[in-house]
Amino acid sequence: MIGKALSNLLLEKGYEVIVLTRDAGARKQSTVADGNGRLSYAAWDVAQQTIDTAAVEKADYIVHLAGAGVADKRWSVKRKKEITDSRTGGCGLIIKTLKETPNKVKAVISSSATGWYGPDPAIPNPKPFVESDKAYTDFLGETCRLWETAIKPVTLLGKRLVILRTGLVLSNAGGALAEFKKPLGMGVAAVMGGGGQIVSWVHIDDLCRMYLKAIEDHAMEGVYNAVSPKPVNNKTLILALAKATRGKFYLPLHVPSFLLKLVLGEMSIEILKSATVSANKIRTAGFDFIYPSIEAAANALARK
Repeated sequence: MIGKALSNLLLEKGYEVIVLTRDAGARKQSTVADGNGRLSYAAWDVAQQTIDTAAVEKADYIVHLAGAGVADKRWSVKRKKEITDSRTGGCGLIIKTLKETPNKVKAVISSSATGWYGPDPAIPNPKPFVESDKAYTDFLGETCRLWETAIKPVTLLGKRLVILRTGLVLSNAGGALAEFKKPLGMGVAAVMGGGGQIVSWVHIDDLCRMYLKAIEDHAMEGVYNAVSPKPVNNKTLILALAKATRGKFYLPLHVPSFLLKLVLGEMSIEILKSATVSANKIRTAGFDFIYPSIEAAANALARK
């Protein structure tokens, strides 16, 4: 979802984009505009640790977004390993290739997630989480720690590294918003649990612009939280989306926590967790949000 939106933005800005994929013949299946021939595909396979080195030789920047979907399946032991290995394995393959292949790569921009942080000690949280906070000790916190640790050796190769810890991404192309829309289609605004848990979110357009800034702003280096400056609780988020898409024609309905735990298992912890994450560092770096508020984001998504 993010890769397609970011590819479109990069093509609009005049960049040439090479998409690394397990199926380099998947061009016809992509919804990305071809950018007048400036979009191409190259093969890589994280499990087999293989990559088309010609793509790396040609690249000025590498954006690493790959990883098994955290919310796609229940978190069995096997699935947890897949979630972690798909991220760290991709980082390892990139580093190995940069070491062994002549290249002109200036920077690597890697995704991470706000799952790095634990739950708010209080709501409201008087000290929102910042980039220097330690990783939490649960599954997602440990996954993010391993993920970021795995990509950091690129700095030893003389490459600039930017890591974007991404919050809940709002996009019409899929992800969390697609799940929120399902009950809204029936006129139900489904609030998760009590609804008081804080959600640190970001609009897809702002997220892609952060990646673009990370590429173009050579002063950016290290970890940045990729979240809106105005996190909201789950109830506020859901009702803003409902109002933008349904007007007054919806019914708020709380989905009990016990039911979420029954249906989702361990994954429900993340849905019910409150995490207030600060956007101050990326704003200080000069990033301006198009959609700083959930109302602005919801209305823009509804118009599209």
